Amino acid sequence: MQHIETGSAIIEPLSPVIAGSFQSIIFTYTAGHPIDDTGYLKIVFRHVGDFGTPQFDNPIAANYCTVTTNGNCRIEPRWDPKGHTRPWGQSLFLKVMNGFLKKGEKVIVTFGDRSKGSPGWQIQTFCEYSFEFKTLVDPIATYEFKEIAVSPVLCIVPGQPSRAICIAPSQVQTNKSFNYYLKLEDQWGNPTEKPLKITHSGFSQIGIKTITIQDENTKLNAESNLIEILEEDESLHPYWADFHGQSEETIGSNSIQDYFVFARDYALIDIAGHQGNDFQIDDDFWKTINETTDKFYQPDSFVTFPGYEWSGNTPLGGDRNVFFRSEGGQISRSCTDLLPEKHSSYTNSPTVMDLFEELRNQTTGAFTFAHVGGRYADITMHDPEIELAIEVHSDWGTFEWLIDDAFRMGYRIGICANSDGHKGRLGASYPGASKFGSLGGLTCVLATKLDRDSIFDAIKARHCYATTGNRSLLKTHITMDNGQRAMMGDIVSYKDGTAVLSVNTSGTAPIESIEIRNGPQTIGTFRPYDNNDISHSKKIKIAWSGSELRGRARMVSWNGALDLIGNTISSARAINFWNRHNPLKLINNNRLEWKSITTGGVAGIIITLEEANTGQLEIETTQGHISIDVNSIGIKPKTYDYGGLCKKLEIYKLPDTKSATEVSFKLPLKSVNKGDNPIYIRVMQEDGHMAWSSPIYLINNTLNE
Repeated sequence: MQHIETGSAIIEPLSPVIAGSFQSIIFTYTAGHPIDDTGYLKIVFRHVGDFGTPQFDNPIAANYCTVTTNGNCRIEPRWDPKGHTRPWGQSLFLKVMNGFLKKGEKVIVTFGDRSKGSPGWQIQTFCEYSFEFKTLVDPIATYEFKEIAVSPVLCIVPGQPSRAICIAPSQVQTNKSFNYYLKLEDQWGNPTEKPLKITHSGFSQIGIKTITIQDENTKLNAESNLIEILEEDESLHPYWADFHGQSEETIGSNSIQDYFVFARDYALIDIAGHQGNDFQIDDDFWKTINETTDKFYQPDSFVTFPGYEWSGNTPLGGDRNVFFRSEGGQISRSCTDLLPEKHSSYTNSPTVMDLFEELRNQTTGAFTFAHVGGRYADITMHDPEIELAIEVHSDWGTFEWLIDDAFRMGYRIGICANSDGHKGRLGASYPGASKFGSLGGLTCVLATKLDRDSIFDAIKARHCYATTGNRSLLKTHITMDNGQRAMMGDIVSYKDGTAVLSVNTSGTAPIESIEIRNGPQTIGTFRPYDNNDISHSKKIKIAWSGSELRGRARMVSWNGALDLIGNTISSARAINFWNRHNPLKLINNNRLEWKSITTGGVAGIIITLEEANTGQLEIETTQGHISIDVNSIGIKPKTYDYGGLCKKLEIYKLPDTKSATEVSFKLPLKSVNKGDNPIYIRVMQEDGHMAWSSPIYLINNTLNE
């Protein structure tokens, strides 16, 4: 068989570059075997990379690239975002035209050619120690690509500290010391160094507290998450989890070892899972997953669960997160498309119902979550003994429609949130510059101990709640006339009399509203302020949300502008504008401009006016035009629907003074439906963060008697 010498490639400079920065990187390929007319050189990058898309037409714009050669030919470039086998989807095709490339001749690609004014090529926003320019050639012009022996790699490192974050336990006892941490991040959420551990001597009084600290070197200030101080140790403790992400062995970045180190030592979460796409996990890597979770599992310190993402097409069941209570579980894939020779020693599960049947027979114990990723779960296929929760939020967006579907079908499920992070930052998963629309979520598990059995028992009992990535505190209970009491996740029977819902929540920012829901229906809204607090308020929130549809093309563009006529904008701030290259722009005291997207979640702006009830807002977004008088805006949102999937824009007032971050109230549940009543709440903070309690299932059988 003829050996084809594929050639070699190098990049300059070799020195590390800062995540999210603009650079000029020179890639040089030297031909081995000659490349024929219409043959190709191809450079492929990981699908998850959020670097700037190379362009070849505008020499003064960002990401301008040039291609030259010393061969007697022309090189024709073409960018294809899905031009190679995953995870190496993003592809630059370099076609040899009008000649050929001899052995030893070169092709030079300047990523970010600055010679005519371009700022350069935007480097991806997350750190990776081996960002690879995977290089392949088609020398015979048969479209059969052969990878070169060694492809060049770039080291991407964090930038300067931009913000400080303080992470503390969510619950401690009085007069007991505990550890907390100070973490520094760059503007894209990359830790700049290992968090600093600090010992606190303890609090003497019960209540909700925070810790404020300043970094000595940068002078950056941080306020911790909320800490509940109790006189006596409670039976259930809040533990923070991100069950769901991927590493470079599938479609993520950085190794599985780095993945768990980040979750434990940098994100400082308590519980972590690994969820590679099943069709990319070969038998050897499945063994590695089990070995790694076993290595990192430390009861009372850090809990890991081995698992994978069953990644069947939606008509076959859609994405499901599969977890095992211990190592040794049998993987059962949706297919084997990306396995070596498409072969495995394990049995496949072509549909999710096959998967549920397979998992019921696992001796290690297994459970699943329904997930919305590239594919979304078809919740009409469900097993109540195996599928314990539904993921309402992740990097992909917010998916309340999925839990509504479950309620309509009468399922009893918990509500969780995770990241599905692909950037190697489990537990602190920022979306970066593209592909994902939200900060990754967290699940708070209310468990007796921090070990696998206790965490599983809590998840099975639905003793958990979901957040959009913040560490708010949330408790819900229902009390019956006879004194019977149920917490979130519990099932309780209703007889004649009154059921009273009690809510206690402490937000990481002012609480804007709390919706009380019975399944898919909102039965009440609580706000910690009233019409008197906003009658002369100068603060207005404009929030947009929703998605185009359930599948991959869910992203909604809200690019737009606001003009204020007859008044002046004194300040403006963005809500959930994650792309640092697209900040909210205050053009002048009467105009704002922005680029913004949603994928089911919420984004928007809060403006403060010079005068309270004067002027007119003209809002233009990709979705449409709105004209509204300021004096018509009140506490209840004015809602503009744009179709799609809950695609809407809302305008309402907020109080000028800081509203409460701690809220407690009781609500008698006067209207109780026949059968199941899944009573739960959604908390909305002023800063856009949300939280969802798992339901209390109030069962009304009185109408059957």
